[in-house]
Amino acid sequence: MDKNYYKEYYVLEREHWWFKARAKIISNLISKSLKNKENNKLNILNIGAATGKTSDILSEFGTVTSLEYDKDCCDFTNSALNLNSINGSILALPFREEEFDMVCALDVIEHVEDDILGVSEMKRVCKSGGLIVVTVPAYMLLWSKHDEVNHHFRRYTMSSLKKIFTKINLTTIRATYFNTILFIPILAFRLLSKLIPTKFIRVGAGSDATLHNNNSISSKILYQIFKSELALLKLFNLPFGVSIFITSSKK
Repeated sequence: MDKNYYKEYYVLEREHWWFKARAKIISNLISKSLKNKENNKLNILNIGAATGKTSDILSEFGTVTSLEYDKDCCDFTNSALNLNSINGSILALPFREEEFDMVCALDVIEHVEDDILGVSEMKRVCKSGGLIVVTVPAYMLLWSKHDEVNHHFRRYTMSSLKKIFTKINLTTIRATYFNTILFIPILAFRLLSKLIPTKFIRVGAGSDATLHNNNSISSKILYQIFKSELALLKLFNLPFGVSIFITSSKK
């Protein structure tokens, strides 16, 4: 994450329509995947906690340990929130084997070159029968300045993501795309943005999240559209989208 971006990110995680709708969808999908497990009693690891909002989301399910790779971001978050986030890498998690009931990496493994090692480390520190939760950006066709700002190595398809979980012997519980309704307009924008100089359409660090005023009518409409996918996800998995959600169990 660019140093200029994590300061923007702190506000965006809490106010931007995409983050707010995403939080509701992820929370709901995790809740459904937990099923018979008792909420509020889980020992949870949140990898890539960034500026702390995802740890807030996960706290409804138990006690959260936050880990962040970017030292500056980690220091900034600890200062702003008194979160006590641990500075460390998903490639060498500073925890013992089978320490956590649930291990989450929400939009994280695309940031590391060796994503198989990253998920293997998640498996190592997860208890037998525990839950591993991952979200990632979908489709290289959507690659844009946004991915460069976030230091992504790749975007995924469902099949490429599932191959990682299969390779390290994890059992998939739920796998679905999301942010499906807005897929076409987002695709159109990202393809068009490659033809227009960045300075004309992006501000700040250059993330997609800086494109809308958080209080604008368009942002409120986009939030309602994105959030409406909750109703669809209660019925079935979505066949394509801007992001992918997958939960798996350690045998």
